[in-house]
Amino acid sequence: MTTITVSPKFQIVIPKEIRQKLNLKPGQKLQVIQLGDRIEFIILKDIRDARGFLKGINTDIVREGDRY
Repeated sequence: MTTITVSPKFQIVIPKEIRQKLNLKPGQKLQVIQLGDRIEFIILKDIRDARGFLKGINTDIVREGDRY
């Protein structure tokens, strides 16, 4: 576990090993969420990056009679 320090301007630096593992780039957007006494950062990805991620999914779904 790595410890970081909050600067007087309330800034933090994400450690290099974490930036590399997550392939973070300068200018990339992160969403910040507070959960109790924790802070979580979620990487926001461009919707264009999702293109084709469902390719090959099985669409043969048996539906109940009252569903369309």
